[in-house]
Amino acid sequence: MWNGAGKPVEAIERDELTGIYPEIEADVRALKAEVDDEAKRVTVRYRDDMPPRIAEWDSREGCVTLPIGAAPRRQGDHRPARPNLDDKSWPVGDRGAVATTKGISPFAAPLTDLTKFGGRTSALLVVKDGRIALERYELGHNIHTAQRTFSVAKSMAATLIGSAVLDGDIDVTQPAMIADWQAPGDPRAAITTEQLLRMASGLTSDTAGNRSDAIYMGGASVRQWTVQWPLLNPPNTVYRYANNDTLLAVQSLKAARQKAFDARNAKSAMIRRGPALDPAAFFDGLGMTRTFAEHDADGDYILSSQVWTTARDLARLGLLYQNDGMWQGRRRLPENWRSFVTTPSGPQPAGAFGYGAGFWLLNKSEGVPADAFGAFGNRGQYVVVIPSRQLVIVRQGYDDDKNRLDIAKLVAAVVAADKR
Repeated sequence: MWNGAGKPVEAIERDELTGIYPEIEADVRALKAEVDDEAKRVTVRYRDDMPPRIAEWDSREGCVTLPIGAAPRRQGDHRPARPNLDDKSWPVGDRGAVATTKGISPFAAPLTDLTKFGGRTSALLVVKDGRIALERYELGHNIHTAQRTFSVAKSMAATLIGSAVLDGDIDVTQPAMIADWQAPGDPRAAITTEQLLRMASGLTSDTAGNRSDAIYMGGASVRQWTVQWPLLNPPNTVYRYANNDTLLAVQSLKAARQKAFDARNAKSAMIRRGPALDPAAFFDGLGMTRTFAEHDADGDYILSSQVWTTARDLARLGLLYQNDGMWQGRRRLPENWRSFVTTPSGPQPAGAFGYGAGFWLLNKSEGVPADAFGAFGNRGQYVVVIPSRQLVIVRQGYDDDKNRLDIAKLVAAVVAADKR
């Protein structure tokens, strides 16, 4: 709505507030949101004896949930607006995005009935040789409809860290810069940013997957929820998928960027304005101007899940990796970063997919090239990149526990239809 990429409230209640977690779904559905379009503010009253929860729209970074009892405030009025690049040529903009082909796309027939792959698909894109070869949307969705990425955001976090590596601002092989771990004798001080990216920190987490409802829906700060967990296993010995690992990696990134930012300013007569960590600026450089990375009230980005974006913006992210970190003739990620995030170094998960550094690996999937890798998110959010085939596959959805997409089956069908 407020960014031209939103959805009506009734669609949000139907699609976004159902099929999430059965333990809290009834409570979520019982709560009613008061939407103030003029103030760009959402208020939810959840108890008679407590102040309401308030979220406010920031023109660059989506919604920010205010602390309980905080007075409403206008977010983002002083911030530079996100650019509108729609009229630019693809992939920066949307002009010329769709490939001109003679006849029907080779991907059309095998993907006519998407229900055979499972789940509920809201958007599907197949990008071949840099152009969109197939694009489909559920009724009510279009090229500018944004959805929550869920854990696809973890791959975005790895991408932002890669950008900082390129700038020389962070060394992921060094201990993560987490201030709360620096007390003498704290064993967590040895955990590296790379180990956090690889889900191999060894930290305790409360549940498999490390549910973060307190941050996502309760307004808790990233720092208060993540830094207190003790070490359970030696780093790099046990794989345990955890939202906290990614959130901590981003806190390390923020601290490293700030340190480098301060050092550069100290050497310059002109003080550079703006935040040290600015995901919106990075995304805008890729034409991902409808991608909103949200943060908590303290300014810590919730890049384990809370990003909203469109299918075409996800395709742009995939193309960045297909081109090994190059974008429009400019290097945006280190030359070896794609190899780094797709190398299964350290402990691995049990199951059908391997894990790199913020990305999943499809190298064990039948009918799928060994170099296929992807960003995976809950409820059926996927970006799969196959460099050897010059293919990027984007799928967004509203899956639930009873009906989920078989991503390996979908990718194998696309590969089989690929007429190289």
